[in-house]
Amino acid sequence: MRTPPLASGPEGPGALGPLLDTVLDALQQGARARGGPLPAGGPDAVTERIREALGDVLPDKGDRHALHVLVRAFAQGAADPADPRCAAHLHCPPLAVATAADLAANVLNPSLDSWDQAPAATALETLVTGALAREAGAADALVTTGGTESNQLALLLARETRGAGLRLVHAENAHHSLGRAAWLLGLPDPVVLPAPAGTLDPAALDEALTDLPGPLLVAATAGTTDAGLIDPLPEIADRCRAHGARLHIDAAYGGGLLFSTRHRAALAGLEAADTVTLDLHKLGWQPIAAGLLTVRDAHDLTVLHQRADYLNAADDTEAGLPDLLGRSLRTTRRADILKIAVTLRTLGRDGLAALVDQVCATAREFARLVDAHPAFELHDRPTISTVLFRPADATDDTVAAVRRRLLTDGHAVLGRARLDGRLWLKATLLNPRTRPEDLAALLELVEGNTPR
Repeated sequence: MRTPPLASGPEGPGALGPLLDTVLDALQQGARARGGPLPAGGPDAVTERIREALGDVLPDKGDRHALHVLVRAFAQGAADPADPRCAAHLHCPPLAVATAADLAANVLNPSLDSWDQAPAATALETLVTGALAREAGAADALVTTGGTESNQLALLLARETRGAGLRLVHAENAHHSLGRAAWLLGLPDPVVLPAPAGTLDPAALDEALTDLPGPLLVAATAGTTDAGLIDPLPEIADRCRAHGARLHIDAAYGGGLLFSTRHRAALAGLEAADTVTLDLHKLGWQPIAAGLLTVRDAHDLTVLHQRADYLNAADDTEAGLPDLLGRSLRTTRRADILKIAVTLRTLGRDGLAALVDQVCATAREFARLVDAHPAFELHDRPTISTVLFRPADATDDTVAAVRRRLLTDGHAVLGRARLDGRLWLKATLLNPRTRPEDLAALLELVEGNTPR
C-alpha cells in the first residue's frame, strides 16, 4: 500500500489541493441537503443518517470516498451559525480568513509546549497575547480553549496567590464553570448572591465582603449567557479594593466590545480586575477554540511553572530558548494564535469594530420589531447582542414547546433563558450578515408555530 500523502512537506500543497476541492464540494452538497439552519427530524433522524454514512468505523479495507461522504453527512447534520435563523447560543459564524489561517496551523501542526516544536508560533503568541492583554489593561495573557478553561485558571491563580482557604463570591447570573472550577480545585462552596435585576448588586456584595472572612475572590460577569447583561464593574471593583478582595471578570461574551469605540465604555472597570476571561470564538468570529485569560500582575503566572527536561531543560532555558510550560496547564497546545493574529491584522480595529457594531445594531433592531409586534413580549432592550422575547400570554410550557418544534423541524435555532420567574426565547445575534428581513422572517416563524 502506498503511504498516504502528508499535509506538510514538499508534497503537502499538491496533495491538499484536490482534497480541499472535495471538502468544499461536500460542504455545499451537505448544506443544500440540510436546507436550513438545522437538520430536520430531531436527534434520532440525524443519528440514523450519520450511522448510514459512517458504516463500519474501522473497515478492513479503506474507502477513498470517505472524505466526501462523511463531510457531506457532517454538513447536512450540522447547525449552521451563518444562517440568520440560527441564533440560540454564543456560537459565531467564523470568518473565512480566520478559518483559512487555521488550516495553515493544522498543516504545520506546531505544538506550543517547547520552542523547538513551534519557533514561529512561540514568537507570534508572545507578541499577540501581549497586545491583547494591553487592550484589556493587563500585563500578560494566556491562550486557552475558551471561557471555561480561562475561569478555571483564574481560580487556580487566585488560590495560589491568596491561599487554599480562598472563597469565591459571585452572583447567581455567573457562568456555571465558576462553581465547577471551585469544586475542581477543592475550594469551599461559593457564596452565591442574588441578582434580582440580572446583575450583581454592589450593595449586596459590600455586605457579603464585610461579613465573610478572607481570603476572597469576587467573580463579576461582562456579558451573561442568558441575557448578555454586564455587571456594574466600576462599583464592584471599588468594593473589592475597599475589602482587599481579588477580582476576576468573566468577559467571555462582552470582551469583544473592547474593539468598538462606540461600545467599549460598557466595559469600564475591566482594567481593575486581577484576571479577565476573553473568548474570541464568541464576539470575535474565530473558529473554536480562541480563548484568553489576562492577568494584571504577570508575577501571578510563576505558579504555573513546571520543569520537564525533555521540553524545557534548565540549561536550554538559560541559553535563551523560551520556556513554554508555564503558559498553560496543558502540555500539547495547537497554534490557535495564528488565526487570531491573521484576523487582527486583516480587519484591523476598524474592521472588528464594524462587526461588533453591526451585531449590536441588529439586536436593537430585533428588539424594536418584537416590541412593536402585538403577538410578542420583549424582556428588555439588549445590552450587547442578546434579545429575550416570548409569545404574549403564552405559558412556559408553550414557550418551551415552540422552541423544540422549530428545532425538530429544522426551521430555526433559538435558545432559552429563565429570568424574572418566566421562560423566554433567546436570540443571540452574532451574524453580521443578518438583515431586517431575516429578523422579520424569524418572528413570523415563531408566531406561526405558537398555538392560540
